[in-house]
Amino acid sequence: MVRTCFLLLSIFCYLNVFSQVCQGNFGDNIFQTGDFGRGGTQVLPEDPGLAPGYIYTTNLPPNDGFYSIVNTLNADQVFGTWVPISDNSGSADGYMMVVNATFEPGLFYEETITNLCEDVLYEFSADIFNLNGRIYTDRILPNVSFLLDDVVFFNTGDVPRNETWNTYGFVFRTAPGQSSIKLSLRNNAPGGIGNDIALDNITFRPCGPTARILPSEVANICEDGEPIDLFATVEGAAFEDVFVQWQQSFDQGRTWQNLNEETLQTYTFNNLRAGDYYYRYLLADSEDKLDNPKCRTNSNTKIVRVIPKFVDVVDSLCVGLSAAIGTDLFNETGIYIDTLQNIIGCDSIVTLDLTIVEEVLGATFTVTDPSCVGFSDGDIRVEFFTNPGPYRIEVENRLFAFPGGLRNVREGAYRYQVTDRYGCELDTTVVLEDPPRFTVDLGPDRTIVLGEEVTLDVAFSDAAVDLLWRPIGFDCELPCETVTTRVSETTNISLFAISVNECEAFDEVTITVDGLPELFIPNVFSPNGDDRNEFFTVFSDVVPEAVSSIVELNIVDRTGREVFKKNSFPAGIPSEGWNGRDSNREASSGVYFYAAIVEFINGQQVTYRGNVLLVR
Repeated sequence: MVRTCFLLLSIFCYLNVFSQVCQGNFGDNIFQTGDFGRGGTQVLPEDPGLAPGYIYTTNLPPNDGFYSIVNTLNADQVFGTWVPISDNSGSADGYMMVVNATFEPGLFYEETITNLCEDVLYEFSADIFNLNGRIYTDRILPNVSFLLDDVVFFNTGDVPRNETWNTYGFVFRTAPGQSSIKLSLRNNAPGGIGNDIALDNITFRPCGPTARILPSEVANICEDGEPIDLFATVEGAAFEDVFVQWQQSFDQGRTWQNLNEETLQTYTFNNLRAGDYYYRYLLADSEDKLDNPKCRTNSNTKIVRVIPKFVDVVDSLCVGLSAAIGTDLFNETGIYIDTLQNIIGCDSIVTLDLTIVEEVLGATFTVTDPSCVGFSDGDIRVEFFTNPGPYRIEVENRLFAFPGGLRNVREGAYRYQVTDRYGCELDTTVVLEDPPRFTVDLGPDRTIVLGEEVTLDVAFSDAAVDLLWRPIGFDCELPCETVTTRVSETTNISLFAISVNECEAFDEVTITVDGLPELFIPNVFSPNGDDRNEFFTVFSDVVPEAVSSIVELNIVDRTGREVFKKNSFPAGIPSEGWNGRDSNREASSGVYFYAAIVEFINGQQVTYRGNVLLVR
């Protein structure tokens, strides 16, 4: 029956979810791993088991049906339509979840939360990034549902291609007797072309009334001043009963500790020793909920700053800089004492122990130039600085942490502006240079007659390791200094080459076929048995490969009577031609007329006419 009651209440919450927003304060995020944590590697090496039905991979980018936990997706680790991004924490080592949706809708995140409290308002939200860029309008838009115990409570609709993180979520109230819940995120759109997302900052936390320590600004008091009261101000009528527990943080708000027996709505601060003190209070409507970190909310953080009476300052500055006490400036090594009064009337005796540093800030750089012209694989590394850090390093208007190296950059001049702990400055330019361009040269364009052999002299500016010829696949073993070919029509021959450094080069030469080769057709022959000039035919001695065949050779006498005819035979073979006989007898000496139809290797047919003298 408890389960049935919860389902009925879920329907009620669902009907009201879109109008419910948390108007007050939140508690701590119950799902502490909802930001996917941090790590020293770009990709989490082991499967965290968060995505039912998906396969974990450390290979980027993940394919359809795979997911990865990464801190960044670089430009060379995304598909062509994806946007390179980093996680949404602002931390360089923070992780996010990258999901390449399956071809069928289904769950891609699931987690069960226990030890909850009944009748508490909670928020369930997440940051979602549509990985496909805004220009790819044909890609499927992600669509995500938020589920509680397998019931849909909220839907994002289509997640836009706006190349930014979008926050989605809702609030709901737990049912009577409820102490656990299963949180799920479901992909509703199909996979394939699009529907690729990054997920971060999954949040599940209590939501309560507005809880303030007013005013919210820092409370400044003098070290010799009077104690002050901090008031727990709860706005709105969300709680009939108000229970508070004051807390103090000793690490600037990262962790908190309860203050013993400080459960009233007023806390008196009486620790008048110089320093910054951080306070907040926990809020719930019962003691049981106040003791359960999954059921209570937090106020804002209030800082009480006690201004010290005596201030000792030890400083070192670069020569040329000055230290100030009030309106006085000091630029020489020495100890200086002055009495100042701040804007709230506290008197402070300031002692400045100043050292002027005269060392010039220098640096040693290791430069790796790009391996090829136009490549972005150059590196600049700062090996060390001559002065101690910390350093402020600015390169081309971008701030870097030490060592301030640039990775994967093109040729060019990069300006480094560095300031060390003393304020000494270094302003220098580091230059990356492209190597000599890798080139291939096939020589000048050529003009030939049909069938003429062409020899290309191939010249590389550096050793080549791979060649791609088009449209002719030459079997040319490296170093491939020459190639020879014949073409039957005007042709562009190109070569794409890769060097030992993986540089690329291209050249193209045009072979223009202009005209036919000259043929030799004798004007006299003597079939007299002396084995010299015994036959009459068409010869192609200049470029023999240009002629495909003699389609027809026809010879007639002076009266026009046909004495010889032959079809489809090769040129240049004497015995294939006319042997000087007319049928079965020797033809008479004299002049005869011929017509020869010659077909060339480009398919062109040409008819040659003339006369030949037969001599006995």
